[in-house]
Amino acid sequence: MERFGERQVGAVVADALVAASSHGLPPRVPAPPGAVPANTVSGDLIEQLRVLEEMKSAITALQARVAVAFDLAQRAEQAEAGVPAAERGQGVGAQVALARRESPNRGSRLLGLAKALVLEMPRTLAALKSGQLNEWRATLLVKETACLSVEDRCAVDEELAADTGTFDGAGDKAIVAAVKAAAYRRDPRSVAGRASRAAAERMVSLRPAPDTMTYLTALLPVAQGVAVYAALCRAADSARSSGDAGSGGVVPTRGQVMADTLVERVTGTPGGVSGINLDLVMTDRTLFQGDSEPARLKGYGIVPAEWARELLGSGQAGPDHARTAGTEFSVWLRRLYTAPASGELLSMDSKARLFPTRLRRFIATRDDTCRTPYCDAPIRHIDHVLPWRSGGTTHLTNGAGLCEACNHTKEIPGWASKTVHADVHGGTHTLEISTPTGHSYQSKAPPLPGHRPSRT
Repeated sequence: MERFGERQVGAVVADALVAASSHGLPPRVPAPPGAVPANTVSGDLIEQLRVLEEMKSAITALQARVAVAFDLAQRAEQAEAGVPAAERGQGVGAQVALARRESPNRGSRLLGLAKALVLEMPRTLAALKSGQLNEWRATLLVKETACLSVEDRCAVDEELAADTGTFDGAGDKAIVAAVKAAAYRRDPRSVAGRASRAAAERMVSLRPAPDTMTYLTALLPVAQGVAVYAALCRAADSARSSGDAGSGGVVPTRGQVMADTLVERVTGTPGGVSGINLDLVMTDRTLFQGDSEPARLKGYGIVPAEWARELLGSGQAGPDHARTAGTEFSVWLRRLYTAPASGELLSMDSKARLFPTRLRRFIATRDDTCRTPYCDAPIRHIDHVLPWRSGGTTHLTNGAGLCEACNHTKEIPGWASKTVHADVHGGTHTLEISTPTGHSYQSKAPPLPGHRPSRT
């Protein structure tokens, strides 16, 4: 590979510095008194990184102001259209998300952050605009003052005055500690109430991890969380002290024993599994001929072909038996057939208004996650793309899997969706979503195992 010469590097740096200056930002960070000026290429590159970071913060501040202005404009337009006051502002966060190529959930949080900065925390916004804070640290300031009234939040913003360099050199923990202390001084009752209400947010979540693993996460009150962890630690210490060997005669590690104990105590079954129904999509070549084409496990994602075959044991259709972690359990194999050329699931329809169970399962397998662009949330609703009331049919091509929030969003006046003809996109099921501002976004169904995209 050809390396840049010093003259080429200098030209690139010069162009970048000129571009930064044209955005109204200083092209060079002034050196401290008595310091030797950094006239080397490396020095210019470091200064350019600082300028670019300041530009990022300034752009984030501008995005916040634009988002608030858009929210106000949408509310005014909805008021003119006769939308009740309680329903104004619906769908604004989803439009912000699409414009910023984020999930709808994050779009709503970004809109909330923008409102807090622009309307209630001007000193923090000024620090973000000048590059003294980045977006994440501004988010921490907003998050830790969320329990305060508008007046108290403005007072904390004035007290900390981030735009004066209060947090120069401070890490995330230092910023959070300072904001918490200031918030508690202003309104200790609200801060204490926030802690008591947090118990209502306890939950358990599951998300994929690499190498066919998952992260099972529990959000618990501190006393319960510590108690659960202590019980698992005791079980692990007891098992390791007795020297019990696992499969293969190898003594499991402390972490492995804790994980196994958690699964067994929650499910009540050694190994954790007695009978499961898996929606595992794979090609016939992978199943019967040892092909390396990966499979897709609903609720997890792509899994290796060999792992999928091991899970299914002998791979025969119908109820089958496999042995995992020394435990025998039943696996039901459901066959789903795809078109050889496009990899699309074959058609299926119904005359009923509601999607029948098998068609719902078919669509959920095809879409895998919510079909709204950039939204990876699990599918909760199977609904018509073109509504039934508008002549939409209960058909595979007119169905889409959506999360609950996105399904409600598409019913807001001004939103519309339609199915783009599959031939235009090589047979892939494609949705086109239109927002009240007239912008359109397309969403393609994820490729199924065995699909080979054509190249022009």
